[in-house]
Amino acid sequence: MSLPPPYYERDGIVIYHADCRDVLPHLEPVDLVLTDPPYGIAYRRGENKARASAARGGIAGDADTTVRDSVLSCLRDTAQVVFGSLYAPFPPDTRHVCVWRKRADAGLYGAEYGFRRDVEAVFLCGALPRRTVEWSSVLSGWHQERNGHPHAKPVGLCVWLADKFAGTILDPFMGSGTTLVAARDLGRKAIGIEIEERYCEIAAKRLAQQVFDFGETTP
Repeated sequence: MSLPPPYYERDGIVIYHADCRDVLPHLEPVDLVLTDPPYGIAYRRGENKARASAARGGIAGDADTTVRDSVLSCLRDTAQVVFGSLYAPFPPDTRHVCVWRKRADAGLYGAEYGFRRDVEAVFLCGALPRRTVEWSSVLSGWHQERNGHPHAKPVGLCVWLADKFAGTILDPFMGSGTTLVAARDLGRKAIGIEIEERYCEIAAKRLAQQVFDFGETTP
């Protein structure tokens, strides 16, 4: 299989509607992988009318961590910033774990013993550059966005993370395109790959808006 035609291409930002495992062998090397892959937790959610919470179906490749791990292994020579669950096996070659703390009322779904599930892991993997200690591993001040994807991450958080690295950014599990919006806002080149066309459409519309939506504060 050759590289498919871009679904979207503008100002150094490219989207491919495809399975990332088919596209990656045809790409030039990149400098950073910033991605929110399937967590491997078989995510589904029923409707909760009391909290105006809509039902959510499954996510492709989320039955276990096989898809995530096979893709990250192909990119082991690249710095990787990977969102994930603390309730599933960590990605291969995890070298550090940060925690993204969500808003105060988050994490009601799946709560146990009175404790909300209001944090997610941010795994640092692959070929990370050496640098001096500067930041806390607890990332707070940014809140989850609503744009049609059940796990959309804050643009501001992705901007903050991407800005710690240089060069071209790759998101092999692009979803609604938050990594690409962050790259655009930073004036960086980026490649996004997404298997579901509905999310490619959302991402393309977000990028076409040319809105610099950094959003929340930094920690």
